[in-house]
Amino acid sequence: MRLTTKGRFAVTAMMDLALRGEEGPVALASVAERQSISLSYLEQLFGKLRRHKIVDSVRGPGGGYCIARPLDKLAVADIIRAVDEQLDATQCGGEENCHEAHRCMTHDLWSTLNATMYEYLASVTLADLVDREKQKALARGEVVIADQRPLGPHPRRAVREKTAALA
Repeated sequence: MRLTTKGRFAVTAMMDLALRGEEGPVALASVAERQSISLSYLEQLFGKLRRHKIVDSVRGPGGGYCIARPLDKLAVADIIRAVDEQLDATQCGGEENCHEAHRCMTHDLWSTLNATMYEYLASVTLADLVDREKQKALARGEVVIADQRPLGPHPRRAVREKTAALA
């Protein structure tokens, strides 16, 4: 069992976006460069994240991606699920046919591990990860901008939503 690069890269890219998104949409090319992830791979992942309404895309000059939900309401499990990542420690994919078409003796162990992993990832929010990263940066003596805590959708998106609601 392992978490593949799909889930790892999606969470890493979302953290990058959360840390830099306060200033406006973030270009995937800049995320790809900072995180050493293929741009075409990120484009595939962000297409899935957009379809699951985890990110919004902004077209045109200065465009890019913004996080569509408050960071404290966006669990790591949501990101991993959005990119179709499977967290499954069983050999059978939950079909219970792991031992010659029958359930193996350790099936319950692996099923419980699956549930525990999911519960943990569902309990960790993107805000938690961003806060931890900022604390590590402070411990390393790096400067952290005090008001760079993006706990909601991008301000432009909020303005668009308020304008649309008034219309």
